[in-house]
Amino acid sequence: MAQQLRAQRPPQGPSLSAPRTLMAGAMATVFVSRAPANARVAISRPNDPPEAAIVASPLGQVPALSLPAPGEVGSFEWRLLGEADGRPVILLRQPLATTEPAATLAAPARVARGNPLPVRGIGPNGDRDRVVLVRPDAPPEAQGPNFFPAENVESTLEAPAEPGTYELRYVMDAPLTGPRVLARREVVVE
Repeated sequence: MAQQLRAQRPPQGPSLSAPRTLMAGAMATVFVSRAPANARVAISRPNDPPEAAIVASPLGQVPALSLPAPGEVGSFEWRLLGEADGRPVILLRQPLATTEPAATLAAPARVARGNPLPVRGIGPNGDRDRVVLVRPDAPPEAQGPNFFPAENVESTLEAPAEPGTYELRYVMDAPLTGPRVLARREVVVE
């Protein structure tokens, strides 16, 4: 018996592939194919209108781009947006659930003033997250010796010249939340 071959139709419209679950504040890569000119990828709340996006980026000529997830736990959606009559139109949707963000820190408990301080910070690793050494009473946006864990989870910071008790922090800086301390570790500068 002869086997019948069916001609497969090529895909017609755009497609979107992205994580369905992600730690709040983490970066995610979205893959898009057959997108129309001027398409954008966005993260929005499911009931928001097409023009409301928490995060959005033009796709351009690339098939993939990275976006930071919202810093809140909740239900969101990926959207591929096009335009009709000068207004955004939702072409595709895919659910996105964000989970509780968490971070860990590692560093020596004591360091001499002005000396190198090897540290490690692992968390959502969003593009604006940072590991920073500050006084314990400093606000989340406080500046001090720091590095960006999205670039490398380990670094060497210079201990402050002034002795005292400091705090090594993992600070998530994500859409919807802004700077938020996820982990703390006491460091005594002698």
